[in-house]
Amino acid sequence: MKEFTYTIKDPAGIHARPAGILVKQAMAFKSTATVSKGEKSGDLKRIFALMALGAKQGDTLTIKIEGPDEEQAAAAIEACLKERL
Repeated sequence: MKEFTYTIKDPAGIHARPAGILVKQAMAFKSTATVSKGEKSGDLKRIFALMALGAKQGDTLTIKIEGPDEEQAAAAIEACLKERL
């Protein structure tokens, strides 16, 4: 299992466009991906689960990835977060 945290820098927080791109990135891999903020967590491959977190600028997300391609998935998802949020 790979796990990392990311603090949102985008002033708008997680909104539809970067959320859609992030979900599409996660879906490109076989591994399961879970995102959490505080007590809330959800499947990173489902846009409604990601949007339901209500993550704003300064919030820290924890991403957990587990599966056959977890190394590649973690690297790609982390790069996507850094580029988009």
